[in-house]
Amino acid sequence: MVLRYWYLLRRSLPRQLDLFYWPAVNVILWGFFSQFLAGNSSFVARAGGVLLAGMFLWDVMNRSELGVSVGFLEEVWSRNLGHMFVSPLRAHEWLASLIAVSVFRTAIGLAPAVLIAMAVFHFSIFDLGLPLAGFLASLLMMGWWLALLIMAAILRYGQGAENLAWAATFVLSPISAIYYPVSVLPTWLRPVALALPSSHVFEGMRGIMVDHVFRGGQLAEALALNLAYLAFSGAVFLWAFHGARTRGALLQLGE
Repeated sequence: MVLRYWYLLRRSLPRQLDLFYWPAVNVILWGFFSQFLAGNSSFVARAGGVLLAGMFLWDVMNRSELGVSVGFLEEVWSRNLGHMFVSPLRAHEWLASLIAVSVFRTAIGLAPAVLIAMAVFHFSIFDLGLPLAGFLASLLMMGWWLALLIMAAILRYGQGAENLAWAATFVLSPISAIYYPVSVLPTWLRPVALALPSSHVFEGMRGIMVDHVFRGGQLAEALALNLAYLAFSGAVFLWAFHGARTRGALLQLGE
């Protein structure tokens, strides 16, 4: 049995990555945050609630991604994909339903946390004003295209890739500038961070909360990046879906 599990682990890159990326990403994330606080000891005092705001907005993206990818995985686990697509249902119609449900689940899931923060900590995410709508839309879109890429990976490589549904957002968190600015990152890593819509959202959030300035260009960049990534990830998913359907893999995926 030990050999069985060893062979399973050895042949699955996602399972191998799962062994070490959780502690490694935690160390990187909080290491960068510690460096930032060391040189900006008055940051939290000047920007009350900025950490809570970062947590709320990041959870929007995380829940958006999970709302789509877990909805897909539930169909995989129940071996229902083959049954669904013997009907006239089309792939893009199914994706639209998953996205709609993800918005609903995100709103329902965050509502209690928002109310608790207002009642207990006297912090309201709505203090961000009208830009909040743009931030939320951008992070929802980022969650969708991440989910599409994860779903494509599962269709292509099987259930060994399903851990990506929980790991993807976590892996991106250190370079998304959630709790510290992009300038804290090493120089070679900053272009990677700026290629993510999330880093522009969180830089914009801190601009409002710390500097009391809304930089619309950052939100525009985030939305433009999301539209490009959505188009790309949608094409990748449809390609993977068509390949899985041709190979008969839709009937084979399942627990």
